[in-house]
Amino acid sequence: MSANPTLQLAKEYVHFTNKNIFLTGKAGTGKTTFLRNLKDTLPKRMAIVAPTGVAAINAGGVTIHSFFQLPFGPHIPESISSQSTYKFKRERISLIKSLDLLVIDEISMVRADTLDAIDEVLRKYRDRHKPFGGLQLLMIGDLHQLPPVVKDADWQMLREYYHTPYFFGSKALELTAPVRIELTKIYRQTDQRFVDLLNQVRDNRLTTDGLNTLNARYIPNFTPDEEEGFITLTTHKDKAQHINTDKLKALGGYSRTFESEQTGDFSVQNFPTEASLELKIGAQVMFVKNDPSREKQYYNGKIGKVVRFNTDTIFVKCQDEYAEIAVEKTTWQNVKYVLDPQTKDVGEQIIGTFVQFPLKLAWAITIHKSQGLTFEKAIIDANSSFTHGQVYVALSRCKSLEGLVLSSQIGASSIKTDGVVAAYSAEASNNMPDAQQLEKEKLAFQQLLLLELFDFDGLKGASFTLNKTIQENASSLPPDVATQQYAFNQNIYEGVYRVADKFKAQLYRLFQEADGAVDSPPLTERVGKACSYFLDQIEQELSPKLEGLVIETDNTALKKTTNDALEQIKRGLHIKLKCLMATLGGFKAQTYLRAKADADIEYQAKFKAETPPTKIPKGQHNGQLYARLKAWRNEMAAENNVEDYMILTVKSLSELAQKLPRSGKALADIKGIGKVKIKQFGEAILQIIEEYCEETRVTGPSEEVPLTLTKSTHKASGKVPTKQVSYEAFLSGKTIAEIATERKLTEGTVEGHLLDYIATGDIDIFQLYPAERIQPIIDHFMERQSRSATEARQALGDTYSYYEIRAVLKHLHTVS
Repeated sequence: MSANPTLQLAKEYVHFTNKNIFLTGKAGTGKTTFLRNLKDTLPKRMAIVAPTGVAAINAGGVTIHSFFQLPFGPHIPESISSQSTYKFKRERISLIKSLDLLVIDEISMVRADTLDAIDEVLRKYRDRHKPFGGLQLLMIGDLHQLPPVVKDADWQMLREYYHTPYFFGSKALELTAPVRIELTKIYRQTDQRFVDLLNQVRDNRLTTDGLNTLNARYIPNFTPDEEEGFITLTTHKDKAQHINTDKLKALGGYSRTFESEQTGDFSVQNFPTEASLELKIGAQVMFVKNDPSREKQYYNGKIGKVVRFNTDTIFVKCQDEYAEIAVEKTTWQNVKYVLDPQTKDVGEQIIGTFVQFPLKLAWAITIHKSQGLTFEKAIIDANSSFTHGQVYVALSRCKSLEGLVLSSQIGASSIKTDGVVAAYSAEASNNMPDAQQLEKEKLAFQQLLLLELFDFDGLKGASFTLNKTIQENASSLPPDVATQQYAFNQNIYEGVYRVADKFKAQLYRLFQEADGAVDSPPLTERVGKACSYFLDQIEQELSPKLEGLVIETDNTALKKTTNDALEQIKRGLHIKLKCLMATLGGFKAQTYLRAKADADIEYQAKFKAETPPTKIPKGQHNGQLYARLKAWRNEMAAENNVEDYMILTVKSLSELAQKLPRSGKALADIKGIGKVKIKQFGEAILQIIEEYCEETRVTGPSEEVPLTLTKSTHKASGKVPTKQVSYEAFLSGKTIAEIATERKLTEGTVEGHLLDYIATGDIDIFQLYPAERIQPIIDHFMERQSRSATEARQALGDTYSYYEIRAVLKHLHTVS
């Protein structure tokens, strides 16, 4: 097949362009073989999907609905976003982002609305401005074979939006102008007369002579000799099963049932043969898999007879072959696509297996199941009504006209071809791309990628949103934020946007001078210098300014808007950085694409999965204390199931860190902290400030004023200190939760009371916390020789609470 120029054209379109491709062709033209070879040779990262489980298993892929988690039923274009959740795990999102190619096998069975649902998912997780998120599609199939299944009720809903249920009616696909390549060389049949007859049936132009030739193969009451190996193709599953059951019963002797073995996830609907395979000596069987051994003694669709069997082996004799085939059990795999976190390659993970002899009873099978198979001899059961394409599928399974027998004559009305399909196919045949068009597409693809490398428009929207939001809400943000954002904006506009626009104009001129090539020496030199320039801008100017931009606010909506814009800018700069680095030594399309996909995945894994350290606003006094207070506040908010600002506002945090109150009176002077909050959290706040001052030897106000400011407290001289009450309750056997409930305090406050007794040695830390919680924190401090609670919090993330970290510090102080 390698010498086939059309197959070579299809291969180069897949390898070297980003065009969506519809690869079609008559039955037996090598579409399945092309896909099998593509898996072994393509450097692009690809996934294969198919509309049914059986088709997916045969193609070595997964079903469309499982890969994209689509709901069953019609997808109305105007409501796809609102109806469906499309909530994928991070691993699946990374996989979708990493793909270079999506192969859809048996595309004739895929409906237009399903393709638009795929488009919706891909836009969500890739590029929302491009059809299918900018992912290249390779669609393989023959529209003249099996059509999509559309219930009347579904079509009543869909017909308002689509002119046809076939895949080419997809709104998204219409925007992409896919290349249509038709394979014409037939490998299955060698008799040109039969090939011409099949083409007439396929195209719905069967002549009277052709119909007569076909019907000459009608043999009434045809009962072939068992040795001849005929198989009956019928339209209905029940009829095929009935024929097989009757034939098996008619055989003499005893039967034996061979049980399959299944592991993991392998749906019953996708079993390639019977889970319990009942056979007799003399049973006609069909191989349902290609021989995986070196001998290649059988192939999918080969017919033979069972001559003997034992526990582990079934011996099959095929017509015109002397030797018996010793058939052993084989394994089918159900796979899912996964992304290797190290190599970023798309691989297959086996999630289930089915082990059975690769055989099934084969006096009869359905036309649907015969898709892709080849038979030496077949009886076509034409009594039942056919859907579009079924006559062609059935007839084209045969290698020759002589091997074909009709159980009833075929009327002209039985040969149905959808007019819309015929028109689309004719247009595809008349508009096949040639080598010249291929070269243009290759150059256009390379130019597109190179221009994309120096296109920063994606960042402009995010930086504009961030700047506008900050300017409009300056009064709700720390005073330095607007100044910092203005400086960043000036830098990115002057140093990046303006320069990039000018350089893209140069690229267009250089393309013209090099006749479109992207590897001419002058262009390579200019691209290398441009990469160096923009790398410096990102690393030396933009990234440091962006890292220093800390936006603290209690306004939830404002926080989300600014954080989303910041996240988009950071992600965009990270991806540009990696792509520019990959292009420094010269531009190569595949290298660029891989760097782009890897960078996006790397960013998600590195920056989204990690707990970000607490950012300290620029100019904040006692920044480390601010970080500690904020971490404590967030824990208290989570514990009490309230918003962060309801514990302490950002302005209160900032003022606490600046003024360092050391008493109840000083605490009451902090804006936003009243009597209720002092009662709830005052002791814990003062304890954090006290510890910080002791560690850093910072001095602050230290008036000896009782913490609780009520009159009753002033009268209650000699009252037991509140932390001692908690300590005594703990010694009596009560838990922190019980003490908190009894005393109407938060658990965090009680926990803070008890920490002081770890410092004095009165409570062993392992009485308060299990060893498995404490040991990793101890290991952290011992490895780093650090005693900073803030640094530990940033390194360990949210896994351990601020109180656990403080407890370990007090414990280490007692044992050192």
